[in-house]
Amino acid sequence: MSNDRYVSPLSERYASREMQYIFSPDKKFRTWRRLWIALAETEKELGLNITDEQIEELKSHADDINYDVAKEREKVVRHDVMSHVYAYGVQCPKAKGIIHLGATSCYVGDNTDIIIMSEALKLVRKKLINVIAELAKFADAQKSQPTLAFTHFQPAQPTTVGKRATLWMQEFEMDLEDLDYVLGSLKLLGSKGTTGTQASFLELFDGDQETIDRIDPMIAQKMGFSACYPVSGQTYSRKVDTRVLNVLAGIAASAHKFSNDIRLLQHLKEVEEPFEKTQIGSSAMAYKRNPMRSERIASLSRYVMIDALNPAVTSATQWFERTLDDSANKRLSVPEGFLAVDGILDLCLNVVDGLVVYPKVIEKRLMSELPFMATENIMMDAVKAGGDRQELHERIRELSMEAGRNVKENGQDNNLLELIAADPAFNLSLEDLKKTMDPSRYVGRAKEQVEAYLKNVIEPLLDKNRDVLGMTAEINV
Repeated sequence: MSNDRYVSPLSERYASREMQYIFSPDKKFRTWRRLWIALAETEKELGLNITDEQIEELKSHADDINYDVAKEREKVVRHDVMSHVYAYGVQCPKAKGIIHLGATSCYVGDNTDIIIMSEALKLVRKKLINVIAELAKFADAQKSQPTLAFTHFQPAQPTTVGKRATLWMQEFEMDLEDLDYVLGSLKLLGSKGTTGTQASFLELFDGDQETIDRIDPMIAQKMGFSACYPVSGQTYSRKVDTRVLNVLAGIAASAHKFSNDIRLLQHLKEVEEPFEKTQIGSSAMAYKRNPMRSERIASLSRYVMIDALNPAVTSATQWFERTLDDSANKRLSVPEGFLAVDGILDLCLNVVDGLVVYPKVIEKRLMSELPFMATENIMMDAVKAGGDRQELHERIRELSMEAGRNVKENGQDNNLLELIAADPAFNLSLEDLKKTMDPSRYVGRAKEQVEAYLKNVIEPLLDKNRDVLGMTAEINV
């Protein structure tokens, strides 16, 4: 690796080799050749004077791209598509004259972009399902573990660790629904010419409208798509890129929320992301165990959410049938959005797979707050013992304020139970009161909700996608 040129952290640190290959030059130029073969085959099948020998020659050099020839030619003509048409023709002298026949540059450029985004979405989908699967295991294992829930990051009614995990899971599941919709809606540009009118094919096929109508469906079928967009300018609508990047931004938002919760829980020492034996948390503070994976998820997620603005603005500012101010932006925003999300999902998979739960810490924090949350039950027990509900409500309010002051002003433990036991109005012993301090009495239907969600929503989803399960994620740094 050269150390005197900028290298993208997305490729060096974050994205997998699999995703990097999808957006590599080799993948792009091999796809160009596949498209040229599909076009030639279609034109031959529709009656143009193209021979089987020419088609076979094109196929025989579909993958052994002569990059050196294309590179030298581009120095002369300053046009990447025509440079590769020339290089392909050098390898295929018999087919040279029919390569790219009737097409414009966007035939290979835009169709390839759709194909690559489709393949990249499939990889994202695979990783997203595996994150959901790992969260499902975690939620099931922790479905009965009571924990203090927070609203406004202030203590609220208890929940369970597993129930909290279903909240993360549900957002990723929503992202999967959006991804499947957009992936299922992707179509090829087809071959529509310089302004989308297919004028060149009118010339090639002597004005035969019915034959021309068959070109795009045949190309789509050969490339594994159900259809082409029915109308276009020179390019497919850049709104397609907007829809795709919005899916990535949604995944990033879900991952960011998940990572924030893990970071806060790690601060509370209740749940911790994986920490390797030789990992260093701080150059100065040797005891530190920083949640660096979750912080990286948050960092990359912010990048993706902002990156999604690029195709939206590009789509909004296209002029008529095409301008070229989309090109440089697309080359950056689309691949980098995918590379970043790929890294985010690998990190999520790594974190979820290695989450560590500390029940004793969770219990200690919950028990420090539970007396406040148990006051309604305590009041009902006191009423059953002969007390007046209105008077008891006021006494509990006063004693709760006193206990709160003891905790916050004096640094003492929560002594609300002792204060209530000492008050004759309640007619309850400290032993009676402590019997009410079983956390499982206060988690509502958290366990049952986890079980129902996993059974009714997640298990059917995973059953349909068994073929992609079992992924693990390697973190580079």
